[in-house]
Amino acid sequence: MAWFRAASGVARLALRRNLSQAPHHIARTRALPSSTRCFHSTNFRPKAAPVPRPVPLSKLTDSFLDGTSSVYLEELQRAWENDPSSVDESWDNFFRNFVGQAATSPGISGQTIHESMRLLLLVRAYQVNGHMKAQLDPLGLEKREIPEDLDPALYGFTEADLDREFFLGVWRMSGFLSENRPVQTLREILNRLEQAYCGTIGYEYMHIPDREKCNWLREKIETVKPREYSPDRREVLLDRLIWSTQFENFLATKWTAAKRFGLEGGETLIPGMKEMFDRAADMGVESIVIGMSHRGRLNVLGNVVRKPLRQIFSEFSGGTKPVEEGEGLYTGTGDVKYHLGTSYDRPTRGGKRIHLSLVANPSHLEAVDPLVVGKTRAKQYYSNDAERTKNVGVLIHGDGSFAGQGVVYETLHLSALPNYTTGGTIHIVVNNQVAFTTDPKSGRSSQYCTDVAKALNAPIFHVNGDDLEAVVHACELAAGWRQTFHSDVVVDIVCYRRFGHNEIDEPSFTQPKMYQVIRNHPSALEIYQNKLLQSGQISKEDIERIHNKVNSILNEEFIKSKDYVPRRRDWLSAYWAGFKSPEQISRIRNTGVKPEILKRVGQAITTLPENFKPHRALKKIFEQRAKMIETGEGIDWALAEALAFATLIIEGNHVRLSGQDVERGTFSHRHAFVHDQETGEKYCPLDHILMNQNEEMFTVSNSSLSEFAVLGFELGYSMENPNSLVLWEAQFGDFANGAQVIFDQFLSSGESKWLRQTGLAVLLPHGYDGQGPEHSSARLERFLQMSDDNPYVIPEMDPTLRKQIQECNWQVVNVTTPANYFHVLRRQIHRDFRKPLIVMSPKNLLRHKDCKSHLSEFDDLVGHPGFDKQGTRFKRLIKDQNDHKDLEEGINRLILCSGKIYYELDEERKKKDRKDVAICRVEQLCPFPYDLIQRELKRYPNAEIVWCQEEPMNMGAYHYVAPRLHTAMRALGRGTIEDINYVGREPSAATATGFYSVHVQEQTQIIQKAMQQEPVRYPY
Repeated sequence: MAWFRAASGVARLALRRNLSQAPHHIARTRALPSSTRCFHSTNFRPKAAPVPRPVPLSKLTDSFLDGTSSVYLEELQRAWENDPSSVDESWDNFFRNFVGQAATSPGISGQTIHESMRLLLLVRAYQVNGHMKAQLDPLGLEKREIPEDLDPALYGFTEADLDREFFLGVWRMSGFLSENRPVQTLREILNRLEQAYCGTIGYEYMHIPDREKCNWLREKIETVKPREYSPDRREVLLDRLIWSTQFENFLATKWTAAKRFGLEGGETLIPGMKEMFDRAADMGVESIVIGMSHRGRLNVLGNVVRKPLRQIFSEFSGGTKPVEEGEGLYTGTGDVKYHLGTSYDRPTRGGKRIHLSLVANPSHLEAVDPLVVGKTRAKQYYSNDAERTKNVGVLIHGDGSFAGQGVVYETLHLSALPNYTTGGTIHIVVNNQVAFTTDPKSGRSSQYCTDVAKALNAPIFHVNGDDLEAVVHACELAAGWRQTFHSDVVVDIVCYRRFGHNEIDEPSFTQPKMYQVIRNHPSALEIYQNKLLQSGQISKEDIERIHNKVNSILNEEFIKSKDYVPRRRDWLSAYWAGFKSPEQISRIRNTGVKPEILKRVGQAITTLPENFKPHRALKKIFEQRAKMIETGEGIDWALAEALAFATLIIEGNHVRLSGQDVERGTFSHRHAFVHDQETGEKYCPLDHILMNQNEEMFTVSNSSLSEFAVLGFELGYSMENPNSLVLWEAQFGDFANGAQVIFDQFLSSGESKWLRQTGLAVLLPHGYDGQGPEHSSARLERFLQMSDDNPYVIPEMDPTLRKQIQECNWQVVNVTTPANYFHVLRRQIHRDFRKPLIVMSPKNLLRHKDCKSHLSEFDDLVGHPGFDKQGTRFKRLIKDQNDHKDLEEGINRLILCSGKIYYELDEERKKKDRKDVAICRVEQLCPFPYDLIQRELKRYPNAEIVWCQEEPMNMGAYHYVAPRLHTAMRALGRGTIEDINYVGREPSAATATGFYSVHVQEQTQIIQKAMQQEPVRYPY
């Protein structure tokens, strides 16, 4: 019955015009009880209907309801009577039902075919727009016009028709049209529609272009019996609502002036979530990852995720820092109590257990959304949840942020992408009807705050937050949808905030009328208690018993909180057994690989199937790579990266790389996938390293054109399991600031705030080669500015005692050789802790003639070029390549630099034969390699010291390096900060010039100044 869902607007407009001319049409304006404040924002005014064009008889095969006049219908009927196959199947179905029923039912003999069509349009109008008439606002402040589509008079019906029987037909549909009751009175039909669509739940689902999904929902919505719960079940719901309400009351009593962002006005969220999780567990869900902002977070932590109440109360008293110092109990800086996360294995009402984890979140309301989705996807991978039915993400939003923050749509947009889907996320909107102080009419342009979800064809259930059983029903329905159709679903709980944005805020400044109503409005608990008392299903004594039980437990936990001592794992949503905190020494490991393994995996990743037909240029590239492996010479950046991935995979590690265009690589260098030029088939060499390799063990995936959500997704993914190398690559490093919130609030400070380690690697193409201000700089200076190492203190640098990387917040590197890139990637896994890695990845070095490595630099053999005193590992600083001795008094200038400018400096030095100049590359900028810098300072005691960079002075590494270099010099008695000379671009507002000729001129000046004969002496 596709015609039923797809009735054209033209047909409805024509029907409206024809009916408006009928004598029985009733003109009217109807609205629900109104107020000056608008619950939903924009009320769209209907425009004048266009006059429809006549439909030619040649269109008689159009599907049902596409007709525009009674003449058309009559012509269709005559055509059907002559030859049923001459009309569309849907019309044939209609006429067959109508004519057959009318012939045998004298009670409907007066009904016309037009009335039948109009009645079906009325039914569809309720399915489409019934939510506009639903009683959603618990405060009764909403002002919404009832759509004229819901008025029977529009379809030609009068009060005299209410008890007439009408033919609906026997359809292949769900809902009450499926009951094989083809004849019903108009009154019965309208009552059923009002009950289903205009109660305290408003359903939006008719935008979904899938009959099966719509029928599934109709079956649940248009049920004969309204939802009913047994007395025992209602007592459970009451108990859960009392816990939710009393928790907030208790906090308000004990800490009257504390900010807690309570749930008052939306307490039904807690029993709704609990019932949703119980239903999900019954349908096979084993783990749920939750993300939410601060409103109601403490209640969710205590009552849903079961964080110990004594710990929550202790945090209110300020006692969150563990007292056992010096035992490896790194505490970081901590965070406010309503940002913290936790995890717990919770028993369900059905006798099962379900793992719940609440992800820590900053005050950036929706920023956690992609992390939750990424973490859920990782759980699915590690638990072999291929059907995506055991692990589910649940996101709790605010109405203002769901409509207003772009990361919401970016995250929604990932939901059906093959390498990002989680099989559907359940979204719950705690709709306060106001965002901080902003009314909906100022906060969004759409009718509902949830309209953005329609882009995904997600069903949306709007529910009155004062109706506990309606909230529970909507939440259970959402769980059923997710497990049945594996796609997103939204529950919009329309509630209110009893105390404003927080408990010490005064909301009447901006919403005086709303808060006049709220002050006199009963709580959801009072409403539900009265309902149960009136029904006689529960006594006052039973209610008091539950209240006393809850209050007793709350008071006991409060007393115990005074002696509560937090433990480290209390803050963790997952605990990585055996991994070291920043206070525990982690042994430095080598990252070289046995030569035979390098050869074997090298052959695997450079071999294509026999009958595969790649692009001729790619065929040549893979032949060249095979030759590099065979000879060991000239290994370039892309092959070094592939070797790093391959060797980690054969060691049993999961590798995942995502970002915009990463499969080929922005600069056409990676080619992780090769496409058959005849069949279009894709082949990934890194998927064929091991026998029967899991196809997701190595994942490389082009992402949507998003930085914020995709980086957040990969960060969440990396937090689930330490035995994985997860990488995100920006198309250009310049675009990474589209995800600045993730860098600022999570990646740079997450371990310090929440004790959550991550080994996420971020690849940011960076380098000045004349491509202008938006394709030159990854803003290296910003990452260095956020680094937390002290520039005036040299930490312990002995290799056996060094904890420098463990104690800093992340690593920032600007690598210049393929071998060093290989080792820095492998180092991420071969250690007992995890730290984020920020890589200023190259562009023109990808094909630079001198940017090559020998295979011997990748192995672990003594005497090979990559092997130093400790073994083969990442080189934090690469010394001058001219075989200088440990003491070189004849060197007059020591140039320290980082990144690709080294190759330009070295070329100029060779041209000018400047054998008195040494060039050292600082490969790891953060944490600063004090020991290696001092080694080079001692090697060249008479050299002037120059820092050379291609970025402007106010950008790049200069302001980070200068004080640290001075600290290293001062410890050796080598001079002051004025002895550090700068060579680079002048300060600039833009990162780079847009004129190529100016770029060449600036770059030439930098190189020549660094190599000039006279002393540099700049800027001092």
